[in-house]
Amino acid sequence: MFFLSFASSLVLACILQVAAVSYRAPPAMRRADVSVVTQMSSTDVADLKPYAEFARIAYCSPLIVEGWKCGKSCEALPDFKVSLTGGNDNSIQYYYVGYWPTKNTVVVAHEGTDPTSILAVLTDANGLVEHLDSTLFPGVNGNVKVHSGFADEHAKTASAILKEVKSLISQYNATSVTLVGHSLGAALAEIECVFMALNLPSNIHIKGVTYGTPRVGNPAWAALFDSLVSDFKRVNNKKDIVPIVPGPELGYSHVHGEVHIISDDQVVLCPGDDDSTDDQCTVKSVPNIFAGNILDHLGPYQGIYIGYCPP
Repeated sequence: MFFLSFASSLVLACILQVAAVSYRAPPAMRRADVSVVTQMSSTDVADLKPYAEFARIAYCSPLIVEGWKCGKSCEALPDFKVSLTGGNDNSIQYYYVGYWPTKNTVVVAHEGTDPTSILAVLTDANGLVEHLDSTLFPGVNGNVKVHSGFADEHAKTASAILKEVKSLISQYNATSVTLVGHSLGAALAEIECVFMALNLPSNIHIKGVTYGTPRVGNPAWAALFDSLVSDFKRVNNKKDIVPIVPGPELGYSHVHGEVHIISDDQVVLCPGDDDSTDDQCTVKSVPNIFAGNILDHLGPYQGIYIGYCPP
């Protein structure tokens, strides 16, 4: 996969991360509808659990997903109807598309990768941003840039997934599309939120729920995302270090929507896009990769560990 070639620059990236400890996002980056850190209710936290199941299932091979035989995770979503699967867990990440009657939504889920591999690509000083493909992202300003590896990976499946999404919307009269993923899959889901918003009718609601999401693009990307996708939550678990890379010093900024799992019984909504002034939010509580714990990248998210196909 594309990220394996970047491992050699991890040491350089560590130095960059340490240098960025004192970094503070400028006011222009703070653009979310949450103005202060807000405790989530137990009901709201519980409502996120199905999306963690969807993200976890994306680690299963297409043969398992097609038969919806992925153990307790599939059993927790008994009415979901799979219509398209793909990927080979190598040159193309696993993915699947289907219809979820419970929410009358089309769901698209992308596989992530193991923590050490994703850290290698995300901390690479050469993993710089690039312009979006104007064919896939029509009308986007040239100032908007995203990580080249993420953009290339998304492009491999974008057209096939969009075609299937349109078909399911027509077949079931679905009113929304929901994008989910973990790790690398979370980055792909973030990009796909904008992709769907630009390529589907405006009456189709776009929702995203991602887990352990790295920074995907530059501040202009964050501004575009925030303007197009209001219903978005990117869930960060405890001291996970993946959400703090690639660093702002490399030109990256998070989008809005951070949900930070501080402990099993304390989950908060965080303001802004890359706001590091709040002790309860990720950028301040994990100021550099040495202050974090890569194992938190796997979970638990609402009691669910993501990173492997469930038994």
